[in-house]
Amino acid sequence: MNTMDERRKKILCAIIQSHIDLNIPIGSYFITQKFPLDLSPATIRNAMAKLEELGYITQPHTSAGRIPTEKGYKFYVNTLLEEQTLQVNSGLSYELSAEAMINDKDNSTIIKKAAETLSLYSHYLAIAIPPKTEDMTLKHIKFIKYEENKVLAVLVSEEGTVNNKFIEMEKIYTQKQLDMASNYLNSKFHGQTIKSVREKIADQLYSDKIVRDQLIANLVALFKEIIMDESSKLAFNGFSGASNLPDFASMKQIKEILRAIEDKHFMLKLLHHISSTQGTQVFVGMENIIPSLKELSMVISTYKDKRYLSGAIGIIGPTRMNYKKLIPFVDHTAKVLTRILSVN
Repeated sequence: MNTMDERRKKILCAIIQSHIDLNIPIGSYFITQKFPLDLSPATIRNAMAKLEELGYITQPHTSAGRIPTEKGYKFYVNTLLEEQTLQVNSGLSYELSAEAMINDKDNSTIIKKAAETLSLYSHYLAIAIPPKTEDMTLKHIKFIKYEENKVLAVLVSEEGTVNNKFIEMEKIYTQKQLDMASNYLNSKFHGQTIKSVREKIADQLYSDKIVRDQLIANLVALFKEIIMDESSKLAFNGFSGASNLPDFASMKQIKEILRAIEDKHFMLKLLHHISSTQGTQVFVGMENIIPSLKELSMVISTYKDKRYLSGAIGIIGPTRMNYKKLIPFVDHTAKVLTRILSVN
């Protein structure tokens, strides 16, 4: 008999799905009653003993049923992904599709709303990673007089991302003067990627005669700071469903999750890692990503905008999450985001 023949596979999947649903050790008699396997309890017990020997399940204590190990969960998840028989919740589909009807939202807001909806339906923490800012194309920058010497800088990308930042000027300028500076910068850098602007701004601008104008010189310096800042962070890296965290995570794990989400380098590394593979990915036990999160799992999928820049959206939850239900949630959300952002 093969190490994992069809019979053992069905028994293992039955144990895991039952444990996910009930959170109790699962015995052979329960399997015979709940699943149409047409096998005797003795046959199932023999198969369970072999599955335990192979490391897919374990017995928490004598006379108890079995619970899945991390290896078992990984096999189960791979089986679900291969079979591709997963179904999407109609409520989630409707909520996400409704977002497509709202065209006055910038991309960051749409991504954030998708994460909130995913968290609402999954009951777990949702994480959203936008496309890397440095790959975005500058549409325009606008300086808006706020109060006295305070100015609001608004940076808009061709992809629809809007970033705002309040800055304080050493002098007080009129809106007309601020518009002149905005027009100058837009004429220089419209249509270029943030990365390109970052590389050119130091050398190009200060050699330009027009920068002798003190106002433009000041705003050029400020624009340089904004560009440098934006190129090294995500336009929006965050999470939704923080209220769900205590249900499945310890305080130590919560702190580790929040620390990882706030770490822009970690998030960019994660995005780069998952962008190299198409489709939805499941990380059962997150110790390879964050060592202290061994008992948590992440389901995550990439999406693209109209310029084919990749971001990612997913959920973080307990290893004993309902993968059969949640994998299609994440996969569908990513596909809807791609559809919305491709036309937005």
